[in-house]
Amino acid sequence: MRGLHPAAIVMFEGFLYELRDAKVPVSLKEFLTLMAAMKQNVAGYDITDFYYLARTALVKDERHLDKFDRVFGHYFKGIETLGEVEPVIPEEWLKKLGEKLLTEEEKNQIEAMGGWDKLMETLKQRLDEQKERHDGGNKWVGTAGTSPYGAYGYNPEGVRIGQEESRNKRAVKVWDKREFRNLDDQVEIGTRNIKLALRRLRQFARSGADMELDLDDTIRSTARNAGWLDLKLVAEKRNAVKVLLLLDIGGSMDGHIRTCAQLFSAASSEFKNLEYFYFHNCPYEALWPDAARRHVERVATNEILRTYDQSWKLIFIGDASMSPYEIETPGGSAEHWNDEAGGVWLDRIVTAYPKSVWLNPVPERHWQGTESIGMIRETMAGRMFPLTLDGLDHAMRRLIR
Repeated sequence: MRGLHPAAIVMFEGFLYELRDAKVPVSLKEFLTLMAAMKQNVAGYDITDFYYLARTALVKDERHLDKFDRVFGHYFKGIETLGEVEPVIPEEWLKKLGEKLLTEEEKNQIEAMGGWDKLMETLKQRLDEQKERHDGGNKWVGTAGTSPYGAYGYNPEGVRIGQEESRNKRAVKVWDKREFRNLDDQVEIGTRNIKLALRRLRQFARSGADMELDLDDTIRSTARNAGWLDLKLVAEKRNAVKVLLLLDIGGSMDGHIRTCAQLFSAASSEFKNLEYFYFHNCPYEALWPDAARRHVERVATNEILRTYDQSWKLIFIGDASMSPYEIETPGGSAEHWNDEAGGVWLDRIVTAYPKSVWLNPVPERHWQGTESIGMIRETMAGRMFPLTLDGLDHAMRRLIR
């Protein structure tokens, strides 16, 4: 691209490839957008500005922010190793960074040393002279010393080289903070990132009282009234998706209580129209609105099917791990005598709700070893997903088809 140094373009291309290797889906169009912004000097010579610019241009999904930070921190660590990437680091960039981070007193000390140009000239000379690692001291480029150059030491007019993070808080880097680590789809599931996955299941509609300003209609109406203000209000947009949640409790599900509780908490805050009931192992002729009162307060499954129509999206949460008899045989329930097999009731429920998925907290690699999981997967027509962020994301996509 004209206007950028060829070496700089090569450096940015390497960054693009590392992002792709880290499974951050960056397209060529997004990369060219970043290059165009750099050509227009949007980020100037400030590396923090460049970080925000690159993140805005290249990352389109919150789940990839932490991976972007890790790649950025690893790849542009080389920018501080002047001897390795000297051709592609503008000296003006370092000057601007120094002006931003140094106090007036420190700037005066640099001037007393001979100014920034003298500092950079001496640094280049020492890099040429030094052939090995050096720890401590006050001259060579190394670590833990008081030389103006190096890492893990202290000198007010210093240039940090090869240090992963600031020791003296002079160059705290936002990508080192890793503030987005709990959004990554590779980390342990938690309430916050569950909410991000559930947000795929959104269909907005206006409902309720007219409380929100309709700016376009207000402008049109005011213009028609010769400038007399005529406010127009509309109902607020709300997520119109209706979710029916059926949760397996007790027995083997006790080991998954924490994960299920996080999912339930996230779903409760994301969906205004949420109804939930409990079952054990497999749904039968009755479900429970309150797990603690399961033996005294039951709701007939047929009543639930009549109350909630096909506009509701159904999500099962359970490990599907049980005796096959509980699915295929009348009287097979572990808790009571069931006149009809659990598989019969499961068929009825899935037929009543074409938009349905099953989330399983058991790791997917163990599914093949449990016969009942295979039976329920077959009933669900393959719509069983692991209770991970990636599995939850695929399940939500399936529900909105």
